[in-house]
Amino acid sequence: MSGKKMKWSRYLIPGFIFQSVMIGGGYGTGAEIAQYFGTSGMIGGLLGMLVTMLVWCLLCAVTFEFTRVFKTYDYGSMMRQLLGKAGFLYDICYYIMMLIVLGVVNATAGSMISSLTGLSPWFGIIVLSIGIILLVLRGTEAIEKVLSFWSYVLYAVYILFLIVVFVKFGSNIGAEFAKGEIGPNWLSSGLQYSFYNLVVVPLVLYTVRDANSRKEAVGCGILSGVIAIVPGILLLLVMGCNMAEVVAAETPVTVIFDMLNMKWLYVLFEIVLFGTLIETGTGFIKAVTDRIEVAVGRSGKSAPAWMHPAITVGMTVIGVCVSTFGLTNLILKGYGTACYGFLILFAIPMLTIGIYKISKAGKK
Repeated sequence: MSGKKMKWSRYLIPGFIFQSVMIGGGYGTGAEIAQYFGTSGMIGGLLGMLVTMLVWCLLCAVTFEFTRVFKTYDYGSMMRQLLGKAGFLYDICYYIMMLIVLGVVNATAGSMISSLTGLSPWFGIIVLSIGIILLVLRGTEAIEKVLSFWSYVLYAVYILFLIVVFVKFGSNIGAEFAKGEIGPNWLSSGLQYSFYNLVVVPLVLYTVRDANSRKEAVGCGILSGVIAIVPGILLLLVMGCNMAEVVAAETPVTVIFDMLNMKWLYVLFEIVLFGTLIETGTGFIKAVTDRIEVAVGRSGKSAPAWMHPAITVGMTVIGVCVSTFGLTNLILKGYGTACYGFLILFAIPMLTIGIYKISKAGKK
């Protein structure tokens, strides 16, 4: 089926998968958007998002072309081609980040289901784990279909959310724009947020296996950056209905839904968010299974049938265990440090060594 994809599909699927894996719970609670962009004001926040988008577009475009040229459709093969023997350093950084992310999505799922239904957090964690395991075991094509479909659902709900808020509080949002506020940290915040999500780029390499030219690979990369940032822009616009209170809140979207007093929309929003948690966990675990299976194949052996499900279940269980350490501690102690690892081990090498190797290969 992969070779028969329509051309427009080949351009869009990488972006949908990139957004699906990256979005996790960040856009859902609004905490990341408020912290990195809302604090700079509406205009400053949008400028910061423009910076984030440009970084993602550039890095995805170069990485996807590198993947096409050297046929490195898993992150292990890519880092081996990019860093040689030093590629194992990326593995260390990746596994640390994966454990943090799996812990966070499990803790978020448990908290979300508990607050919505009153059930034990373990109910949400179990549902999330089952969803991740089933999706990973279904394979690449099923993952692409489900994650792409959920991106359409997410866009639809976010646009509906924006429309409802504009109808009720459009004047507030207009007034926020009229302030023309541009905080002093809009540039650094935009860069930091783009670095914060660098780990996701190598997780979606399999989506560009059908790119047949540099134009397609680079086009996929540019579209990925755009597709991924749009939900964040929509959420920032919505926050304009009460920016000061929203930015100060621990869960910004709760402030907005309290203002709207629309339970049905809140439940719909939370369902979409729960789906993104499954997508994020799926993306991280699939990358590990691909990495290990390719490494086994490189040694001349065939991966045993039990390997894929064993890795999937094992990683899911470990993520559940990590979640017991607590959501706040996981974020404070892990994310900030890990993002510098991906900047040093992936982004900078890809934009220097990677571009050099691509240009060199092009001369052959």
